[in-house]
Amino acid sequence: MKNELILKNKIKKYRSEKKLSQQELADIVGVSRNTISSLETGQYEPTAKLAFVLAIALDKKFEDLFYFEKGDVKNG
Repeated sequence: MKNELILKNKIKKYRSEKKLSQQELADIVGVSRNTISSLETGQYEPTAKLAFVLAIALDKKFEDLFYFEKGDVKNG
């Protein structure tokens, strides 16, 4: 097994604090509600541009919104 860095985020936490629905945040940043949902569940990793736009929209520093966790990946 080897360690891999997995991109995680706190979008849902900060979106909830701002009392925004997924659709409202999606409208602000110019993506679909499904994209926000996929980001929050870790099914999708944002582009650098989208990550920074989300940080601006949620009034957070990039490094407060996104972080890495180590994960194990099996080879083969």
